[in-house]
Amino acid sequence: MSVTQSSVLIVGAGPVGLTLAMDLAWRGIDVVIVERRAAGEPPSVKCNHVAARSMEIFRRLGVADALRGAGLPADYPHDVVYRTSATGQELTRIVIPSPVGRKAGERGPDTDWPTAEPPHRINQIFLEPILYAHAAAMPQIRIVNQADVESFEQDDAGVTVRARSLAGGEPLAFFARFLIGCDGGRSLVRRQIGAGMIGDAVVQRVQSTYLRAPDLLHRMTRPLAWGNFSLNPRRCGNVYAIDGRETWLVHNYLNDDEADFDAVDRDWAIRTILGVGSDFSYEILSKEDWFGRRLIADRFRDRRVFLCGDSAHIWVPFAGYGMNAGIADAANLAWLLAAHLKGWGDAAVLDAYEAERLPITEQVSHFAMNHALAVAKHRREVPSDIEDAGAEALRRSIGARVYELNVQQYCCAGLNFGYYYDRSPLIAYDGEPQPAYGMGTFTPSTVPGCRLPHFFLPSGRSLYDALDQDYTLLRSDRAIDVAPLRRAAAALGFPLALLDMDPPEDMRGVFGHALYLVRPDQHIAWRGDKPPADAAVLIRRVSGRAVPPGVLAAE
Repeated sequence: MSVTQSSVLIVGAGPVGLTLAMDLAWRGIDVVIVERRAAGEPPSVKCNHVAARSMEIFRRLGVADALRGAGLPADYPHDVVYRTSATGQELTRIVIPSPVGRKAGERGPDTDWPTAEPPHRINQIFLEPILYAHAAAMPQIRIVNQADVESFEQDDAGVTVRARSLAGGEPLAFFARFLIGCDGGRSLVRRQIGAGMIGDAVVQRVQSTYLRAPDLLHRMTRPLAWGNFSLNPRRCGNVYAIDGRETWLVHNYLNDDEADFDAVDRDWAIRTILGVGSDFSYEILSKEDWFGRRLIADRFRDRRVFLCGDSAHIWVPFAGYGMNAGIADAANLAWLLAAHLKGWGDAAVLDAYEAERLPITEQVSHFAMNHALAVAKHRREVPSDIEDAGAEALRRSIGARVYELNVQQYCCAGLNFGYYYDRSPLIAYDGEPQPAYGMGTFTPSTVPGCRLPHFFLPSGRSLYDALDQDYTLLRSDRAIDVAPLRRAAAALGFPLALLDMDPPEDMRGVFGHALYLVRPDQHIAWRGDKPPADAAVLIRRVSGRAVPPGVLAAE
């Protein structure tokens, strides 16, 4: 039996596995993906939102434009509206422009975000095929479909993987230097490395139905919306527009005493959430019932085997940060693996993955769970007279409270741009704490560990587009001699590009130093006003090499 070999083997070709493979391939690393589904087999109707931070990654990988051209019609509003039913009286609206609206200058809570790539609403059934096609076209990636990984063993040389063809039943063998489990919440990879899941097993139950209803669009009041929440005393739910024409995903949020998905009549719930009678016709395409959980793996790694995405963490998909957190995992792990495989990162560079991503995952899981509990409390408190003819003042009051609670979920600037790494072995901290952030709020900062604040260069080019694939040294004062840093990098085989910049007037208070060492994932590794006294110590630190005890890399 022949053995298929690669530098990295990824189990699972969902959005996280595909992103990881594309990022590794973009960095010159050969990858094999093993996927249970057949090529072209559609995914389930899950994630509906690609965060700005994820779109920045897809921009770098050359697939952002294709994603923006898919899903909802280009002029379909991305608004989130709250009504007494999907076709009922409007309570409040979070205005989020369509792609066409953004280009025309329409405003919304996320239109002034510091990024070249705003978020995009697109369901996974449209997203995943685009990522798959892009990955399949990259020469460094091989996708093995209809194959089921059964077990693996690792040693100092790599990981031997045993699988079986789901088409013919024959055994398959693979060998890779590293194995990554992107195989979802029921991850075999996680189970085999002995990692446990810790947290809250059930936070919420949702009876979810993917359906076709061509007449629903015509019954909804204008302007249309991507998310359509129903708040009434009989049944609260949400209706997401999938194709902007006739397909919809209806979430029926079960009450605490409704422990079973069949505890509520599905047809009744759908009609109550939509606000339609028995004369309304629809076709159920699939039942997508799900549990909202908050579970985090107690470790993300066992030597040469890593967990990424849902295999490492599962939580209530509020703020759209289930899949998007997995994509952030993938971007983080990709550059670390590439650094080591290309020889400029020590084996210890890989220790940063768990040190950085596990604490962030824990933080975001609590944001999502706490928000889910707050929203559930609002649902339980919907007054019985909310639909009465004379209840305009009541509806305005409820609408104001609902807007304040939920705008931070659907325009979550903090989760996109505010998180930081404060315990990384690859970052030279200088004693200044990173600014706190919330789900919807953050403070741009150049404190080491934070995301590099974004701005557009005088040419109109995104600062991120000008950064190098590996490390970039940003310099705001050309008079500063950075030769010591460049010599130290060259001596250690460390890739370091120099980029001179001139922050815009409104950003000069944020960029208070003259030099910034920016990582491949746009987080700041070090800052200063001149190269450190021992530049080699800094380069050793950020590449995972041993640094003598007590020696600081920053001055």
